[in-house]
Amino acid sequence: MTDNAPGLWLSALPAPKPDGSKYDRGHCVVLGGPVASTGAARLAARAALRIGAGLVSVACDPSSLIVYATALEAVMTKPVKDEAGFAGLIIDARITALVMGPAAGVNDRTKAFVLAALKAGKACVLDADALTVFKDAPSELFKAISSPVLLTPHEGEFARLFGKVTDREADALRAAKTSGAVVLLKGADTIIAAPDGRMVINRAAPPTLATAGSGDVLAGFAGGLMAQGMDVFDAACASAWIHAECARRFGPGLISEDLSEIAPQVLKQLGR
Repeated sequence: MTDNAPGLWLSALPAPKPDGSKYDRGHCVVLGGPVASTGAARLAARAALRIGAGLVSVACDPSSLIVYATALEAVMTKPVKDEAGFAGLIIDARITALVMGPAAGVNDRTKAFVLAALKAGKACVLDADALTVFKDAPSELFKAISSPVLLTPHEGEFARLFGKVTDREADALRAAKTSGAVVLLKGADTIIAAPDGRMVINRAAPPTLATAGSGDVLAGFAGGLMAQGMDVFDAACASAWIHAECARRFGPGLISEDLSEIAPQVLKQLGR
């Protein structure tokens, strides 16, 4: 077991090129939730933008477009009515990563959109509802995974797909090998495991991270790094470390909105 630290992934951490443009830094699409549950997707989208993705869009149902369009500025909106519309959106090769799950809804729509993204071969971060929708048929998800995929469950979500956690390290590694995805098992000590047996622990996250929306920001950080071409395991390790470091820097009174605002300080510390 290796402790997480910048030395493991810093050389792979994306940095803007002097002659580059926003299109060189990737386009991350976040799946938006329904009109009454838009905050999680907005947190994830802002985090993906702050961590360096050149473009970030929220793909949302037309019924919730007005909320996203008025609440977001640099983040774009992409109304999609159904699975066909979503598949048509993400076929664009310039879309380089997707974040799916934060308050997306535990329903057939979310499941269909996840399967469409995996069928398209996109790099994906699957969190929250994008995991729970497969609780009755986990193998359906696992069979669909062939592209770079990061699963970011807390212990409850993990149990729905892989069974109750009894040994965090062994269970995370077993889950990675079973699913074919990198698994980031969240907690005070976060375990990051890859199907090839690599495993890293991000130790002693600040307790202030136990706040609503914190995991949505983490998913956005990971998606933003993957959108820029960072390897999924490295992106998982980097996002976990940066997420915790943002909380340490902010200190007491942290709410999830603060994490993205502290990220530039942490990136500057890392030379990015």
